[in-house]
Amino acid sequence: MKTYSMTTAAAAKDKKWILIDADGVVLGRLASIVALRLKGKHKPGFTPHVDCGDNVVIINAEKVRLTGRKDTDKVFHYHTGFPGGVKERTPRQTLAGKRPQNLVIRAVERMMKKDSPLARRQMGNLKVYAGASHPHAAQNPQTLDVAAMNPKNKRSV
Repeated sequence: MKTYSMTTAAAAKDKKWILIDADGVVLGRLASIVALRLKGKHKPGFTPHVDCGDNVVIINAEKVRLTGRKDTDKVFHYHTGFPGGVKERTPRQTLAGKRPQNLVIRAVERMMKKDSPLARRQMGNLKVYAGASHPHAAQNPQTLDVAAMNPKNKRSV
């Protein structure tokens, strides 16, 4: 029996569009499920060196939840590029800011393979929107209910 290795053409033909509503879903659990879908590990023909994952659309990214006190105690550092330009930001500040979808994008990005051209291509298949509207209705995305997969996936306020 030979080992099946998916080609790039076969992978492009097999791509699906998935819609995920992040309202009340725990961020880390959401990110791990999305990373799995972007890589294509849920498919029987998974090939590690081919972009065989699906296109994922996440809506309501501003309503994502964090467990414990991570929203205030966790601190992300970044640099502006100027001398003395080290800044810090908590997840609560990010969700209240101009681009709350960046919190979800960074969480998924950290679950992908590091410093890889393939991972960058797979991250291009991720579309995240802060509100409930998205411009991908023409692709007829299938809804994936992450909150119903496991009771721990959804948290109320």
